[in-house]
Amino acid sequence: QKTQIYFKMNFSIIYVTISLSNNKEVTPMKFTKEEKMAFVKRYQEGETVIQICNENQIPRSTFYRWIQNYQQTVTDTGTVVTPQAFQHLKRKAQKLEDMVQVLKTVDCTVSSTLQEKLKAMEALHGQFSVHTLCEALDVPRGTFYNHIFRNKRDNTLAAKRREELKVQIQKIYDDSEQIYGAGKITAILRNQGIKTSEKYVSELMKELEISSVSTTAKREYKKWQKGKDRNFLQQQFQTDRPNQVWVSDITAFKFGDKYYYLCAIIDLFSRKIISYRVSQNSSTQLLTKTFKQAYSERKPEKGLMFHSDRGTQYMSYTFVHLLEDFGVKQSFSRTGRPHDNAVAEAFFSTLKKEELYRRHYTSEADLMKGIHRFIDFYNSERPHSTIQYKTPEQKEKEYWNKKKESSFV
Repeated sequence: QKTQIYFKMNFSIIYVTISLSNNKEVTPMKFTKEEKMAFVKRYQEGETVIQICNENQIPRSTFYRWIQNYQQTVTDTGTVVTPQAFQHLKRKAQKLEDMVQVLKTVDCTVSSTLQEKLKAMEALHGQFSVHTLCEALDVPRGTFYNHIFRNKRDNTLAAKRREELKVQIQKIYDDSEQIYGAGKITAILRNQGIKTSEKYVSELMKELEISSVSTTAKREYKKWQKGKDRNFLQQQFQTDRPNQVWVSDITAFKFGDKYYYLCAIIDLFSRKIISYRVSQNSSTQLLTKTFKQAYSERKPEKGLMFHSDRGTQYMSYTFVHLLEDFGVKQSFSRTGRPHDNAVAEAFFSTLKKEELYRRHYTSEADLMKGIHRFIDFYNSERPHSTIQYKTPEQKEKEYWNKKKESSFV
């Protein structure tokens, strides 16, 4: 412990440092949550960590943990958001987005019969949380869990117990809002009188493809920070020329017992589908191949903007850096605002109502032919009210003809 004594003589200051040695241990001070937040606020306003820690006898490692927990971000609407609040809002927004995706995927509605809804939900079990499925279609979770349990086909004792335990793990995980990991879930199961091990629970969680959000919270927060102020399109869906703004989205649909994912890129000027791909995996690779195809065929000038929602594929490191390499400005819809990407949403709605829900395909090849046929029809024959009832190809042809004529003047 050191005490500094100051002597002021002839307008100069002499510092004398006296070391006081004793054998007493310094007891760390305890601070309230409000005091911790006040210290972090001082840090955000410019004070150094060393200065704050030295003045208040705070270990630096402790203070850095406070920064992580209490640092606040002010959004564009003036709302103050902490990492904890952000995670809560992010989970809520993701849940709403998932509910929208469920309703877009299933071939029934909330007013359908219970058996129709349970059948549709069973097909999506594992792709979406049980909370999301049940709230989207207004089905009690207990009813859905009972339905899942009754419909297990494997009757061996070990397999039956395994499937039963997976249902219980999924329920605890969902009830915790995806927070609990294998350790906490194991403890809860034991409190319920179910004997199991953390290793076994971890194994089943891997099969269910679920994990605690705490392992990815910081990475997801940084990802959100990176894209939070990137809605450059601002619902301005009219452009002056082709290849000025492209919009994109990915939708899911079921054929037989498999799900397929369609990625499409649309030019806002003409509403033309300039590139699309279908895959059984909703992966970043699906998106990058679709974009590279469009870029290779269209060869856009500098200044292209690419707009999409905040899907994981669009915010992935690979795709973000691909756009940077091509000099493309990336824009994102606001969280929970599907109207920010209304053009892409409208196309998928049209595709499903006018093609996918009306046809009975005989094979996967027949399905692919149907999608290809419809998109050709959409681009070359189907008139669009937003472009004065012209077809997308007609709209672009008129533009290039006018540009060619003006170049001869």
